[in-house]
Amino acid sequence: MLLRQLEYLVALARERHFARAAAACYVSQPSLSAAIRKLEHELDVPIVRRGRRFEGLTPEGERVLLWAHRILAERDALRHELSAMRGGLAGTLRLGAIPTALTAASLLTTPFVERHPRARVSLDSLSSRDIARKLAAFELDIALTYLDDDSLGPVRRTPLYEERYLLLTPHDGPLSGHPLVRWASIAEQPLCLLSPQMRNRRIMDEYFAADGVPAVAPAIETDSVAGLYAHLTAGRWSSVISHAWLHMFGVPEGMRVIPLEHPAHGPRVGLVIADRTPEPVLARALLDTAREAGVREALDRLLDTYLHPAARPARSPGDTPPG
Repeated sequence: MLLRQLEYLVALARERHFARAAAACYVSQPSLSAAIRKLEHELDVPIVRRGRRFEGLTPEGERVLLWAHRILAERDALRHELSAMRGGLAGTLRLGAIPTALTAASLLTTPFVERHPRARVSLDSLSSRDIARKLAAFELDIALTYLDDDSLGPVRRTPLYEERYLLLTPHDGPLSGHPLVRWASIAEQPLCLLSPQMRNRRIMDEYFAADGVPAVAPAIETDSVAGLYAHLTAGRWSSVISHAWLHMFGVPEGMRVIPLEHPAHGPRVGLVIADRTPEPVLARALLDTAREAGVREALDRLLDTYLHPAARPARSPGDTPPG
């Protein structure tokens, strides 16, 4: 069995099309098809369901695919360890992040690459369900997600920060003069929120319900933080945001942020890796970086800057706003 055959199988499962898989592997389609048939012969099991086009993998093929991911991940881990022994980490760190934590990812990836200039980062925005699946299937090295997610399976968790929720509302809105607001008061405003399929929104719905609002009805829902902020710049809508989003998007002109009455701290966000030995060397390097990056402190300082703008240093005309 050749590692190249396993690479072809992984590409075919990803692309679900022989020609596209062959193109992704820089080989001809007949070469890829022949290699997979040879793999079937060597393992003595059918791997691919064949018809006029690719129809998926057989149950045996799904199991072979899982091992293919594992074997290729172990090969890459070996290469990374050897590169570190030769004088510096090299290779690509496969990092997944839930969309609502993606805004803080650069607080980790930037110092990681600065510390390991020969390394690269492949950062994917993924649902918590996809993160759990890809970690188990050796398709990710490490992930940035909610740590209290029961679907993660056997993982090792490293906390980074707790979400702190804020009302983002127009300066001339009815709640803009309040030092603190309740979830029930927010529900009466014209709202733009994340969609219910987002874990962050489901967490917020629990807080609304705890304050007597069993079902909040936002006028606009979106499945991305960028989509949410695109509407907030109009100055008409209010939203509940995580303080981590301030790092990327800040506070739009004409709006202000107000703390919510409860909770003081929301769910924990952090890094998770599959509970297996040895740990991927690049994942371990990111964990080492995270311990020194001070993500929680950086986000808290940013939050304090926006909550107390009078203390913010005056900016020169060419300065870039925080976040």
